[in-house]
Amino acid sequence: MYTMKQTCEKTQLSYETLKFYCNKGLVPNVKRDKNNHRIFDDRDIAWIQSLNCLKKCGMSLSEMKEYIELCLAGESTIPERKIILDSKRNALVEQLKQVQDSINYIDWKQGFYDDVLAGKTKYYSNLIHTDN
Repeated sequence: MYTMKQTCEKTQLSYETLKFYCNKGLVPNVKRDKNNHRIFDDRDIAWIQSLNCLKKCGMSLSEMKEYIELCLAGESTIPERKIILDSKRNALVEQLKQVQDSINYIDWKQGFYDDVLAGKTKYYSNLIHTDN
């Protein structure tokens, strides 16, 4: 069993975030020690790590709650869970495309600047007139 502090270290969550997740019901079946402090087992740690991933995927708290309810309902809800995850995956793929487009632009612009500085290309700008 792990304390809150140990669980935070293992999951890379802040104490406040873990406590918030517990209070919002995002970590079901939280156990308590004899002093009424939250304690966690390896399955809890694995679930909390899953929560981290769902959050990074852009899931809102309400979406995470819905997903958890489906998980707690058992195997019969796998098709619904797959739909939710597929939707998040599609959104991430689109974000990845946008990030790659931005990287490509920056690489092109850096190359343009390098060429201008090396005298290979005449400088031009869409913001100012550069005619000599």
